[in-house]
Amino acid sequence: MFWLEVPNYIYLFQKLYGFQFGEPVIKIRMVINLDKNSQVKSKRRVAEHGEVFTNEKEVNAMLDLVKHETERIESTFLEPACGNGNFLAEVLKRKLSVVDSRYSKSQFEWERYAVLAVSSIYGVDILEDNAVECRERLFKIFDENYIALFNDNYKEECRRSIKYLLNKNILWGDALDFTNPVTKRPIIFSEWKPLNGTLLKRKDFMFQFLVQQSFQLSMFDENNNAQYFDKEIQDYQPIHFLKLGEDGTN
Repeated sequence: MFWLEVPNYIYLFQKLYGFQFGEPVIKIRMVINLDKNSQVKSKRRVAEHGEVFTNEKEVNAMLDLVKHETERIESTFLEPACGNGNFLAEVLKRKLSVVDSRYSKSQFEWERYAVLAVSSIYGVDILEDNAVECRERLFKIFDENYIALFNDNYKEECRRSIKYLLNKNILWGDALDFTNPVTKRPIIFSEWKPLNGTLLKRKDFMFQFLVQQSFQLSMFDENNNAQYFDKEIQDYQPIHFLKLGEDGTN
């Protein structure tokens, strides 16, 4: 599945997917069950959705192929069939391990880089319960790490920001037709760019314009101009990283 490496972009490629989204993107399709001894939740889910889980050892082996990227806090990861989040959970653990090693002596700096780590992780799953479970699981990984480091000094604002990011980045949707399976509304992802140390700049994009529906992975068109697949649909004012979700609308 390790398909192509070009300057600043690494692709772990499955079938129709090629992805370009601001920061370098690692894109992998992999689902793992919480129960390491089980590869399926039910025969019905296998028949209807092709949901077959893969063991943790294989996930770590694949991540190790791009180990340097898993250890970059800002590296962007997208999983278009994220299941209940085992793959993204391991990505987050690796990112937070780096945050811990660099910034644990300063709570503010740890919070800032932990928010950045979470903001660069994206997932889509066709089953709503998987998406919900994935969000909860990633939040738990963050929260246990946060409280273990800072105990009663934790900030509720930081926890709220993380929850808000996960609600925007881990979505219930069909990555094959780029819509929600029930409403058929397009999948919308938010990009989070750090500004001036404490601010985040949010831009929303439609998922189908982030995905190159072709086996062609060239970053340039026939005239040797850079290709772009982003369709920006909304731009937001920069906001402090501890104020995400403060009014429920930003």
